[in-house]
Amino acid sequence: MPHKSFFWLCLLPLAVVMTAFFLLPMARLVVTGAEGPQGLAGYLAILTEPRYRATLINTVVLATATTIATLAIATVAGMFLQRHRFPGRAVLIAMLTFPLAFPGVVVGFLIILIGDLTSRLFGEKLVFAYSIYGLFLGYLYFSIPRVILTIMAAVQKLDVGLEEAARSLGASPWAVQRDVVLPALGPAFVASGAIAFATAMGAFGTAFTLATNIDVLPMLIYTEFTLAANFSTSAALSVGLGIIAWAILALARSFSGSTVAAAG
Repeated sequence: MPHKSFFWLCLLPLAVVMTAFFLLPMARLVVTGAEGPQGLAGYLAILTEPRYRATLINTVVLATATTIATLAIATVAGMFLQRHRFPGRAVLIAMLTFPLAFPGVVVGFLIILIGDLTSRLFGEKLVFAYSIYGLFLGYLYFSIPRVILTIMAAVQKLDVGLEEAARSLGASPWAVQRDVVLPALGPAFVASGAIAFATAMGAFGTAFTLATNIDVLPMLIYTEFTLAANFSTSAALSVGLGIIAWAILALARSFSGSTVAAAG
């Protein structure tokens, strides 16, 4: 009995924080979303209203493209960095993870500066920052550090003996990567990819700086809340965005866990 009391006592700070800063605000957000003229039907606006639906599609496509590109780049770079030692490796890894220290607005500002850099180098300013391409590059910039560290940790835990066995059986280097390494990294791909996707879905600072010619959900919520004072719609859109991100993370966690269990 004393052990059980101590257990609940240890959980008390977490329960207080979760209740004060998550459960109560989320409950109020859900109620606010249903207080509009449409009532509970306001939650369907993200699917029924053409502008909101188009914004949702833009956000999902952008987050998906960011996730795929991030996984491809981080996998190649992570495997190389984890399995090779060379002068300056630690500095390079630190530089790759440095964007984690930047707020989204700074990332957006860096993307804008690329245009000035191209003007100085080539005499012609390349303007793409305020389009979906600039937003994609900004999302990619802050997503790679979140994924590459997970990939490097997963590569470190790989059983090199399985790769050597495949080579001894005549497998080509590509076959070893395809049939041994990549399947073993599957759980890491799912976990880190889900985090990259959810982060790109809800990223605000970078979108605030760059999303002038494209609508994404975080900016739509911001404009509905601040410019239109449409609190019920912004709350409903926020809940919808949260549900999508939560569902992706929950699905990834379930899939990743079952994959690990099956592999074991």
